[in-house]
This record gives sequence, C-alpha cells and structure tokens, in this order.
Amino acid sequence: MYNNFIRSPSPVRRVSSILLSRVQPSIPKVSRGFHKTTASTTRRIFTPHTPTTPFQNSSITPSLGAFTSPYLRSFRQTTTRISYHFYNTTAVQHQEESAHKKVVDETRDLIFADVPKVDVKKVLVVGSGGLSIGQAGEFDYSGSQAIKALRESGISTILVNPNIATIQTSHALADSVYFLPVTVEYLTHILERERPDGILLTFGGQTALNVGIKLEQMGVLSRLGIKVLGTPIRTLEVSEDRALFADALKEIDIPVAESTAVSSIDDALAAAEKIGYPIIVRSAFALGGLGSGFANNPEELHSLAAKSLSLSPQILVEKSMKGWKEVEYEVVRDAANNCITVCNMENFDPLGIHTGDSIVVAPSQTLSDEEYHMLRTAAIKIIRHLGVVGECNVQYALNPKSLEYKVIEVNARLSRSSALASKATGYPLAFVAAKIALGHTLPELHNAVTKTTTACFEPSLDYIVTKIPRWDLSKFQHVNREIGSSMKSVGEVMAIGRTFEESLQKVN
Repeated sequence: MYNNFIRSPSPVRRVSSILLSRVQPSIPKVSRGFHKTTASTTRRIFTPHTPTTPFQNSSITPSLGAFTSPYLRSFRQTTTRISYHFYNTTAVQHQEESAHKKVVDETRDLIFADVPKVDVKKVLVVGSGGLSIGQAGEFDYSGSQAIKALRESGISTILVNPNIATIQTSHALADSVYFLPVTVEYLTHILERERPDGILLTFGGQTALNVGIKLEQMGVLSRLGIKVLGTPIRTLEVSEDRALFADALKEIDIPVAESTAVSSIDDALAAAEKIGYPIIVRSAFALGGLGSGFANNPEELHSLAAKSLSLSPQILVEKSMKGWKEVEYEVVRDAANNCITVCNMENFDPLGIHTGDSIVVAPSQTLSDEEYHMLRTAAIKIIRHLGVVGECNVQYALNPKSLEYKVIEVNARLSRSSALASKATGYPLAFVAAKIALGHTLPELHNAVTKTTTACFEPSLDYIVTKIPRWDLSKFQHVNREIGSSMKSVGEVMAIGRTFEESLQKVN
C-alpha cells in the first residue's frame, strides 16, 4: 500500500537534489550515479568507483549558508529517507558518513528553526453536540483522535459533548467531560470555570465551528486569554461566509461558480435574474446542505429562498452546474507551510446529489492524470491562501467534457469525508491535525498507523474503497424520499476491494 508514496514532485526530493549538488563538486565525475537501489523506496545507496573521499573538500562547509534562505525553510524536514549513503572500501568510510550526517542535521535545523511549538497545558475540545443528520458518529472519531493526540503530548483535556453514547466521552480519554449542550452560553460558563490555555474548534463539525466564531465575535476568547489552536478564526469565517469565500478565491485566480450572496428574498430574485436560471441556493454556516436546492424559475426560487433564510442569515444564489462530476480532496497543511493531499474521492452520482447521499469512490476512477494534478494543485493553492492549519476538505465541480472546474466549497475542519479518508488510506487525519494544532510539522510526525512512515507522505492506494449511504426515512414523517442537494442519510457503509465491482458488491 505504501510502496510508492509520492505521486507528484515533492519538496523533499528537491532538498535531496540540493544536498547532492553541494557535495558533488568533490566527487569524481566518473563515480556519479546510482548503481543499486534497496527494496525500500526511502533509501538509496550510492557506490563511488574510486576511494576518493567525497567530503575532503573543505569548500563544502561555507556553502551551507545557502540553506538559510527563507525559500528553503519552507521545505519539509530532511531525514534519512533522502540522505545519500556513500560506501567504499577505504579506511575513511566512517569519516565520510559522519560528514554527510552533519550536512543533513545542519540542514534540518536551518529549515525548521522558525517553527515554535504552542505552549499550552490545558485544552478544551468542543464536541459535535447531539446527534443530527450530517453530524453524528463521524465526529466522535475526530474528537477521540484529537484527545488521544493531546494526551500523548502531556496536555490536560476538557471535552464538551452532550452525547453520552460516544467513544470520546469515555472516562479513559478526556480528563474532564461536560455533558452539556454545545452553545455559546454553556461554553462561556465552562471556559470561565476551567480557564484552559487553548481551544480546539475543528473537531466537532459545523456546530463547534459556529459556536467558536460567535465566542470570538463576542470577545470571550480574547477576554479570557484563550488561544484558538489550529486554523485561525478568520479562516473559519472566510470559508463559511459565501461572499468572503468567493472573493478570497478570486484573489488567487481559482474559479468559482458565478454567484451572489444575499440576505433577503428580493435580493435573491434579483440575483437570479442577473445570473440566469437554473440556479442553486446554498446556505451559509449550515450543515449537510441544509436549506439548499435548485430552482428553475422565480416561483421555485421564492419558496426555496424563504425556507433557506429561515435556517441561515445568508444564502448564496449560484449558477447551476447540475450534471458535472463532483470530486473531493482531503488536504493537510502545517504551520511551516508543508502541504499534502491525503486522498481524493469521486462521487458516483453527478453534481446535484449531496455527497452524504451519494456513492463515493476513493481514489477517483474517471479522472485523467492531468485532471487529477490540476485539482490537486488548486487544492494546495487554496489551503495555503486561506491559511488553514490542520486538515480541510476541498470540493470541486468538474465539467466531464472539458478541463473546466469550479470550487464548490471548502470545509476548514474535519468533516464526514475526513473519517472516510482516514479509514480508506490508513492515514490518521484527525490525530495528525491535532498534533499540527500544537505546532508540530508534518515531517517530524510519525504515522501512528503504518509505524514506519512520517506524516508528510501521501498514501498511494492499490485498492478501491466504495462508500454507500444508509437511510432510515421511516423515522421521519412527511419527508421527501427523493435525494438531492440536502443530506438525508443517517450513516454509511464502506468496503475495500481490488476493483470497483468487487468493493461495490461487498458494500451491498
């Protein structure tokens, strides 16, 4: 599964090439070349033909000053996976290896000299609240992993979650548990009583996110001197506010669907006339596509806008792209600006069906290499521009007949897809995101699942994962049984197979 981790050009390999370029002037030209490769892709053996000592040239040491540039500091940590070991039969073999190890160690120190750890002793983790469609067991997984990461770092944890039927509320995890509603009033009371050093908002879904934004706007967090760990509040606001989000992506020339953010029915009708029907309405600060839908004429839009505005203070009137492919990327970024895409997923159903109600396949099966890397590059560009620190989910609409694409939304938090991606790839997204929130960088974190790789490696799958949603509509009276842009499923089932057909039959 992890035989070939890096699927595209990586800063790690660029650092290795720079290192080699520093020492090559002292190596006889005839000896330059790789003659043997081990079974592991993380270590290569270089065998010089002559007994000349590669590191005898004293001019190598002054050249290390090049590694102090800010550009190189953004590279990932140089570890033994990119170090080049020189073997010969002379008596100076140990001296050569020692000199090269010094080069690698000094480079590592220079690259990560400016990444401080977050100084916190007590952290409050905001849970997802009561069970609801779009926010249930998947955030129990995220919160549990976050608490485990904090405990491993020796940090006292406080959990707020009213749902007793969860793993994260177990007495073996958090030091203190408050079975109280996740609301501004209750959280303010808990923060004043416990006085934690930091707070984690991105592990409890949309509820935790909304409450955290309100606490910041009310001045509670600044008054109590509480740090928001991980993704900053401003980034959360930009990703949730449809107008700010569209403006932010236009700054970096990332295409978004033609849209207008409105807060009244009249404004929605005016925006639709300008954009042209059919249109889709999306609600800001909403969970599971709540209040969203398609409208083909003013009458349908009037009814839909009235419903959506009763659930959210702001809605987005957007040009419909129904029928396009829907693709997601799970992206991780640390405070040193290292970024990786852990997993990409493709919806079996076209755009128009909520991801939670669609069959999802990972990795994508119908994207060309050009399409895959185009969307991957855009995802990394977006997460860096927004300033996400931790994990986020980027959703795209891709025209099946061209390379045209639009960004649908960015969830700057752990989402339902994050739990699926973690189990599908063996990459513990929530655990890594919690460590990143504490100031750790991807190259220095070890993958707790594989035990052998660091968190900066992108998983490469040689199997296919298929997810099918589960509905229980009999519990809800007068509910529309047609699936659409608003999520109705209450769970999902995942299966693994060598082919799509095999995994699909298993999941059924």
